[in-house]
Amino acid sequence: MKIIKGPAIFLAHFMGDHAPFDTLANLAAWAKGLGYEGIQVPADPRLIDLEKAASSDAYCDEIRRVVDDAGVAITELSTHLQGQLVAVHPAYDTLFDGFAAPQVRGNPNERTKWAIEQLKLAAAASKRLGLDTHVTFSGALAWPYVYPWPQRPAGLVETAFEELAKRWRPILDAFDRAGVDVCYELHPGEDLHDGVTFEHFLATVDDHPRANILFDPSHFMLQQLDYLAFIDIYHARIKAFHVKDAEFRPNGRQGVYGGYSGWVDRAGRFRSLGDGQIDFKAIFSKMAQYDFAGWAVLEWECALKHPEDGAREGAVFIRDHIIRVGERAFDDFAGSGASREQMRDVLGLGDGR
Repeated sequence: MKIIKGPAIFLAHFMGDHAPFDTLANLAAWAKGLGYEGIQVPADPRLIDLEKAASSDAYCDEIRRVVDDAGVAITELSTHLQGQLVAVHPAYDTLFDGFAAPQVRGNPNERTKWAIEQLKLAAAASKRLGLDTHVTFSGALAWPYVYPWPQRPAGLVETAFEELAKRWRPILDAFDRAGVDVCYELHPGEDLHDGVTFEHFLATVDDHPRANILFDPSHFMLQQLDYLAFIDIYHARIKAFHVKDAEFRPNGRQGVYGGYSGWVDRAGRFRSLGDGQIDFKAIFSKMAQYDFAGWAVLEWECALKHPEDGAREGAVFIRDHIIRVGERAFDDFAGSGASREQMRDVLGLGDGR
């Protein structure tokens, strides 16, 4: 059995203009000071030049020296924002344009091409950095029709997933050539947001071996999906893990959809680790049971707590939940040491039977 690596922390929610949140070196040292062993690095130009990382071993060596000097490891690169732009429904063009490079804003076709190229660069950069997993979003074409009125025209979802697969297949192939798994964070707002949609996508890309899952139970809590059963069903495709807490407290006024309330007032909201309702003891047990060998990465989002407090507490929380698996069965002390012949006798299968 394998031991989960960690604790690690996703840096996206902590980047800022002032030290220690302003550079990769400072963030890496800050994370190490809190007790983290790994950092998940967003493909943001403030932290990493994705184009240089895709083409230059010398640049990647320098990135490794920076994190090595801090005493941490890079767990994965993240292209959540770029992955979102692989597929954008026109209703979201204006809001998502800010995720793109300035030269492609206002031009959805060029923005899509840019996003696809960014993902391909991430594949090459991951390989040069010695990484074997990558985390991202799928983007969405069908999401506005998740709870349709008027009803969806027959074939709408199928058409959306065919187009999504068409855009993602060359990206998945690029990651395959690089030897890196693509791990989609299944997230409301994305076309891949639960098991059914992941299976639909997987079928459209012919069960591509690089199409995998970033498991984040917080999004399942808010959907009221059984996150433990999810691990039982999809463990073979779970290659990355965000440790993020959440709570769901419906009342007589609102439920899953939240009534357009802000995060503090929603029935379902994200919380710092240990402050929500998610059963992480059971999750870490499931991950150990299925030999998950990746990183346990804190993704901090909370409607109430200060991020620095959440980060400090998160390192301890994850370390305390990682299971150091046994090297032998607990009842080995009582083993009989029976030979094969003796076992046959025990079963009543002696000579000649």
